[in-house]
Amino acid sequence: MKSLYGKYQNSYVSYFLMYNFYYLSWALFSALISVYLMGKGFKASQVSFVVSASFLTSMAAQPVIGAWNDKYDMKKIDTALFFIACGGGIVFMLSDSLAMIAASYSLVLAMINGVNPVMEKLATTSPYPYGKIRIWGTIGYALGSQMAGLIYDNISPEAVFAAFVLTMLLCVAGLLGTEPAAGDHKQEKGEKASILGLFKNGKYVYYLCLCVIFYGITNMSNVFIPSMLTDKGLDVGTASLILSIAVFCEAPLVLFSYRFMDKIANKTLLFAAMGMVCVQCAVYGFDLPMPFMILATLIAKHPAGMLYIMVNLKVVNTLIDEKQQITALAFVATLKNLAAIVFQNIAGQILDATSYSYLYLLCFACMLGELALLAFFRIGSGNDKPLFH
Repeated sequence: MKSLYGKYQNSYVSYFLMYNFYYLSWALFSALISVYLMGKGFKASQVSFVVSASFLTSMAAQPVIGAWNDKYDMKKIDTALFFIACGGGIVFMLSDSLAMIAASYSLVLAMINGVNPVMEKLATTSPYPYGKIRIWGTIGYALGSQMAGLIYDNISPEAVFAAFVLTMLLCVAGLLGTEPAAGDHKQEKGEKASILGLFKNGKYVYYLCLCVIFYGITNMSNVFIPSMLTDKGLDVGTASLILSIAVFCEAPLVLFSYRFMDKIANKTLLFAAMGMVCVQCAVYGFDLPMPFMILATLIAKHPAGMLYIMVNLKVVNTLIDEKQQITALAFVATLKNLAAIVFQNIAGQILDATSYSYLYLLCFACMLGELALLAFFRIGSGNDKPLFH
């Protein structure tokens, strides 16, 4: 029995369980939140309140969780957070009052979102190629989205959240089996690495500004793409099929990341990710024929986001000392949530007064501005610190 456990430790199976069921659990819990709450009789404004509360809670939790992971034992911290998420999921499933639903939903997503930077970093420190580990996140999220609908329709709405607890426990089983080769990232006792010290790094601050624009545009765009496609004439079923296929378009980037991510310079990769979004916004903004819109959705929607996730890991690895990288990644994630809230509200106001074409023309202009800012960004290639082996 001991030998069997020894074989499991740091095995590919442990990383598969951790990544697949982490992202599958995330999708299960959040994919149908609006449908679930409105089915319980809550108004759209109350649903918005619950989702907005979860964004704010996640923003507050991410830097703290990042600092904990840099300072203490990563596996113990994240295992405890996942167990808290399981407890929050049970409370959410049993709750009927808006206050308890908002509190438990926010708690669960704060734990899941807070650990996300750690999960991305762990994929670069495993004994296996990044792509062969991270691909299970893509597959898990797609499966979770489909499972949520099937369980909701064929069993019961509450069963979705019971399934979330079970899959979260499978994720914990995977996490406990991992032994990432990043033990030297932890701060020594008595060593002080000020969080505020990160903001004395001018290049990191400049990079955060680039992140705000990129994440603000892409998060806002991802919300409105389904309604934009139906507004342009596609039926809901066809639009859903296109968006489902689009998820898997990021898979080649992940699987073959070891072939290019450690060989192409940071700045070139950033230009590629931002350029894809820029072209996507131009296609939507100039109202090109539907085949071009579908092609832009497939090529840019998920691949650009996935490429930026990988570049983000590489940029932080280039700019930040290893002892503070999880904290630095957590601040990027926090800004991502903040940008999503701000850009989402601005976009809603613009759409109420104008059209999708006008909104995406403004996004196109913003992305052109970001490309201009990127041209002045001075950063090393990062190829001397391989991550994606």
